[in-house]
Amino acid sequence: MKPLLVLPVVCTVLFAAPPAARPQMPIPASPQAAAESHPVELDHVVAVIGDDVILESDVHQEMHLSALEPLQVLPGQNTPDSALRRLIDRTLILQQMKEQRQAVTTAAPEVDKAIEELRIEIPACARYHCETRQGWDVFLRDHDLTLAMVQQRWSQRMAIIHFINIRFQSGIRIAPDEITTYYEKVLVPALEKHHEKAPPLDDVSGRIREILLQQQVSGLFQDWLTSLRDQGNVRVVDPAYSADFVPTSQQRDSTQ
Repeated sequence: MKPLLVLPVVCTVLFAAPPAARPQMPIPASPQAAAESHPVELDHVVAVIGDDVILESDVHQEMHLSALEPLQVLPGQNTPDSALRRLIDRTLILQQMKEQRQAVTTAAPEVDKAIEELRIEIPACARYHCETRQGWDVFLRDHDLTLAMVQQRWSQRMAIIHFINIRFQSGIRIAPDEITTYYEKVLVPALEKHHEKAPPLDDVSGRIREILLQQQVSGLFQDWLTSLRDQGNVRVVDPAYSADFVPTSQQRDSTQ
């Protein structure tokens, strides 16, 4: 996420190839010729949330990072719209955490330990042998990820889960049979449909418990997020993305 203060710059971020070695007496090229010889890729703002902006490159990165959470972003559900919604919600939550002076990152040793566990839990990691350094590196490369990206995301994710636990999950308990039912009725069929082998239940029971806890508090949590969307001045500025992101209050204003 980029600060809104640099919005005039990030609206037209250019990525061009490095210039070739110049002759001693260069002949200026016309703008059209320069554009043809140096194609550029434009990044642009997709959404604005308060003082934060989300770029299209952020959406693409979010879609790649979903490979780390196949138990939550099931195959077939990883669309640009759903990735943007995750980014908007995460940004709103992080804004609240900062306002309440809660940590938005997690200590590095805890993150490293969690990533070691993650390398066992991801179903696709079985064929990559992510338990080895070489296999993990190949998995990351094939999903356009870097270790630094994973560490940053997991550090943030763990901090958010801790914040949500404190705010919403006090007193909620998940029974073992609920975890088994989710594994057998939801996870395994979803992975088999896309020719992925489900990891053993013992390896993913902790992650399933997190999912079920989130479902238990989904009513309160979604009401809270809806309130944050309305209060957070969420604006989706790219018409290619769904109008469903427009907050309720803005929808009412637009009909008046």
